[in-house]
Amino acid sequence: MAAIPPKPWPTGLVERPEPLVARVLAPNASPYTFTGTQTYIVGTGDAVAVIDPGPDDADHIAAIISAVGDASIAAIMCTHTHRDHSPAAAPLAKKTGAPIVGCAPLVLSDDGPRLDASFDTSYAPDRVLEDGEAVAGPGWTLRAVHTPGHTSNHLCFALEETGALFTGDHVMGWSTSVVVPPDGDMGDYMKSLDKLYAREDRVYYAAHGAPMEKPRQLVRGMMGHRRQRENQILRLVGEAPRTLPDFIPLMYKGLDPRLDEAAQMSVHAHLIDLERRGMVRCAGEHWSAA
Repeated sequence: MAAIPPKPWPTGLVERPEPLVARVLAPNASPYTFTGTQTYIVGTGDAVAVIDPGPDDADHIAAIISAVGDASIAAIMCTHTHRDHSPAAAPLAKKTGAPIVGCAPLVLSDDGPRLDASFDTSYAPDRVLEDGEAVAGPGWTLRAVHTPGHTSNHLCFALEETGALFTGDHVMGWSTSVVVPPDGDMGDYMKSLDKLYAREDRVYYAAHGAPMEKPRQLVRGMMGHRRQRENQILRLVGEAPRTLPDFIPLMYKGLDPRLDEAAQMSVHAHLIDLERRGMVRCAGEHWSAA
């Protein structure tokens, strides 16, 4: 996990990492969002797409509208429905008349832990994109890539004209993605990483952190990191039964205390996946080798 860089951050300013892509940083920095959510604007013609409009913040919504300029918004596209990604979709749609297109709404079946980035229950898309479906405008095509794991409804969006992939929180430019059960699923997350590794994208643009210009190398490293975590867990439960909090000081040296709960949820996701595969078992609050 990278340290948050010192201020000033380019909050509200328009940056252009490549000709078809602009981004605007939202003012919602936190230990879970790095310097904030990056909203992307795709296209330079008279109709553009807005990806991950971010939190419902009046200044950020005004900055998006200013960045769009005289163009119309053909689609407001959300990768998933954590509250740092999608709540601005509804007010932006109301102001511009643009449709909300992208991931499916998420219906939660319990009141389990949600950490800082809890779910946006108000999200109501006009159109849900299935894997492989596309939205297009003048000079741009964005195709949905279904990547469950961080959340069950997570999508990435591939910009076919340039080989860029907007990865939301599935692959980030500053940290590994947090997978929080029950909606987050480590088995699905690993399958989605395999799916991205099989692609030939040129660059990843995440909602948090810098662009990633060697994506397949990065994904290979991420898969290796997750396997290393699995091996740590298997070694620790092989030594003695352990409760969830027991794993954290042994696996995450020097962890920011504010991220302790996130680390526990990530370990829990690994344990659930390993239990499904018959490699660990749980008795009460204690996990042990199967």
